[in-house]
Amino acid sequence: MASFNRYKYLFSPLAVGKRTFKSRVEFAPMVCDMTDGGGEATEGYVDFVERQAESGVAIIHLGATPVDDVAAADYRSELCVTDESKIAHLVRLVEAAHRHGALLSVELVHAGRGADQELLNTDRALAPSNFTIPGRARYIKEMDQHDIEQVIDAYVDCAARVKRCGFDGVLIHGAHGNLIAQFLSPMTNHRTDMYGGSLENRARFPLMLLSAVREAVGDDFIIELRISGDEIVDEGMRTGEVIEFLKLAQEYIDLVNVSAGLIVETRGQFYSMPPYFRPRGSNVPFAREIKACGDIKIPISVVGGIMTAEMAEEIIADGSADMVAMARALLADPDMLRNAYRGAEERSRPCLRCWSCAEGYGTHIHCAVNPQLARTYRYSRPWRAEVPKKVVVVGGGVAGCQAAMTLTKRGHAVVLFEKNAALGGLLRDVNKLPFKDDMLRYTQWLERETMSCGADIRLGAAADAQSVMAENPDAIIVAVGSVPGRPAIPGIDAENVFNVLEIDSGRVKIAPGARVVVCGGGLSGCESALALAMEGCAVTVVDMIPVADFANGAHDLTRNMLLHLLRENGVELIGEHIVRSIGDGRVAVEGRDWKFKALDADVVVEAFGMTSNAEMRDQFFELIPDVYYVGDCAEPKNILRANFTAYDRALNI
Repeated sequence: MASFNRYKYLFSPLAVGKRTFKSRVEFAPMVCDMTDGGGEATEGYVDFVERQAESGVAIIHLGATPVDDVAAADYRSELCVTDESKIAHLVRLVEAAHRHGALLSVELVHAGRGADQELLNTDRALAPSNFTIPGRARYIKEMDQHDIEQVIDAYVDCAARVKRCGFDGVLIHGAHGNLIAQFLSPMTNHRTDMYGGSLENRARFPLMLLSAVREAVGDDFIIELRISGDEIVDEGMRTGEVIEFLKLAQEYIDLVNVSAGLIVETRGQFYSMPPYFRPRGSNVPFAREIKACGDIKIPISVVGGIMTAEMAEEIIADGSADMVAMARALLADPDMLRNAYRGAEERSRPCLRCWSCAEGYGTHIHCAVNPQLARTYRYSRPWRAEVPKKVVVVGGGVAGCQAAMTLTKRGHAVVLFEKNAALGGLLRDVNKLPFKDDMLRYTQWLERETMSCGADIRLGAAADAQSVMAENPDAIIVAVGSVPGRPAIPGIDAENVFNVLEIDSGRVKIAPGARVVVCGGGLSGCESALALAMEGCAVTVVDMIPVADFANGAHDLTRNMLLHLLRENGVELIGEHIVRSIGDGRVAVEGRDWKFKALDADVVVEAFGMTSNAEMRDQFFELIPDVYYVGDCAEPKNILRANFTAYDRALNI
């Protein structure tokens, strides 16, 4: 007889206010870019909510939603909860969540000084004090009493409206440097009136707001508060003051969600939007400290890089929090919790923590490893093929594995040729970097799932036109990947010059203290440079593009944090210089002013990017009518594109 649920805490109920959560997991808020031009949920958004409701979470929080249309918005495509004439879409979202036993909430936010200048319907943003943020609202109005009361009324109005639509609660966003946090933080609140100075004064507006919302919605409606357990920056709000504030706020709220950092400051982003450079669960220590004080009587949830059911269980079991909030792990695999309950954790597709899910700004949410996410109709799942066919897949990297898994689910007979002794392609090189353990987990999952998908996997078998045609295929998917680009630079074949893949994989070891010049400021070059610097090398990165464009290919948040880490680890970044020659322990580079400089180098790393493996690819051209190129052999790009092109093509055979 099968044994289920070895998790003592994760799948146990929890009393929150006057409601009972069916599990200890909440779906953390993410803006999904799935609204129409008026802020109403599209059909895809409704389907997205329903898919997450099926996952087993207790409550779903819809992503940051502004409480007014004048000065609160910080992002396009946010949901509209401010217009009484637009409530039908809200009711449909509620129905989608409730039919699977999940509660529904929405994160209410006012961006304050972080408002998007293009979205402002006034000449100035509102904030407690006049501190602008580069790239956000250009002008700030320090809020007077009238403004304060208007903002409180806006929160009350929105909370009451969503309750009437059937929502079970709201999540008040008081973290990451939004308006409520701006009042609380001594960094952004320099007022000298009753709303500034002491913590008692700085807390006055947030407490007035929470009290007013509670009065409006009653005690049968969940009010959760998201807060930064520590703003990380020295002049910001620290954990001790957060605890003192929560002692007061708990009178009005049912649950506190502990995050950390600021969304508008790079050091804080490592906590508010933790990337793969950060350890998982980086905000847990703040939740643990808040819970350990003993004076916070309401349940405590924690968010930030919590990627597995095992990790969530440990956090709850050791008393760090009462529940956890997850998003990215459930985007990568909405069945993650269900798999864990059934003791099949290894079946869950790991998240890369790459933030490709936040890539859009106006396009719907995506996931690099889950091409089904937020897609509807024919691309929502691998539908069974009306006419099963025989398909040969050439290449067992990301795209080839995705193609094979999708094709077999549709009922096709699949033969996959892979020239190496194992699947995974280039992942097997780059997943060795010290901050790529998420990618290592994904590689292991990809290999495991592909090997067991039902395809005829032929490892150590280099395909050619003859061997492929011997299978008498109806269709051929070519996924032979890419190869390193090597420009004709004098000295590039010297003994001290190595490709970035040789370095990242560990096939070539570089001794600490070596002077290393990385030629290429793309994402792979910058990541390799960071790893080398962390190991004690003196590293310089040079490229013909401006430094501001280094590490392109990553999400802006990830890229900014990577550039911050490079500088923090002493990596010298040289932009707008082209590599002219390598030799005699130096790399000669030329600037836009035609002046040369020599960079000392014991080791040179070539990271000039990748180019399609055209030589291998083109031998299959026109063997039969249905030959398709997917992944890097069509266009070298990233894991997201490799998975999407393979999945989409496999659905169309």
